[in-house]
Amino acid sequence: MRRRNVNILLTGTASDSHTWNLVYLQLFLEELGHSVSNLGPCVTDELLTGACAADAPDLVVISSVNGHGYRDGLSAVRALRRAGLTVPVVIGGKLGVAGAADPEQRARLLDAGCDAVFDDGDVQALRAYLGAPGAERAAA
Repeated sequence: MRRRNVNILLTGTASDSHTWNLVYLQLFLEELGHSVSNLGPCVTDELLTGACAADAPDLVVISSVNGHGYRDGLSAVRALRRAGLTVPVVIGGKLGVAGAADPEQRARLLDAGCDAVFDDGDVQALRAYLGAPGAERAAA
């Protein structure tokens, strides 16, 4: 992405009722200089698609901590793409219940239309994706 002041739509997944991860991510992204609209937890595909159509964000960030991020994220990105929305979408957090990254799930998310998939807690990878200052130092 490599720019500042990105208009970001931040969302939880349909089955994820956790809020703290979204608050943390919102603060993190705002500290990097981005504008963030936080849809909150338990966001349905319809709500996400409608918000994207209405607000035209520069980026959608999907976060999950309940372990169902893969399933819910796949449904969300497919709904966005079916609606003809081409906004970049990234997803991260706890995407599966096994506790380990699954390369096949990552590939399916990317094939469905996600632009990036971040492992649980890897905010430095998100920082690097956004091209934030200091990302190279943080990744080292």
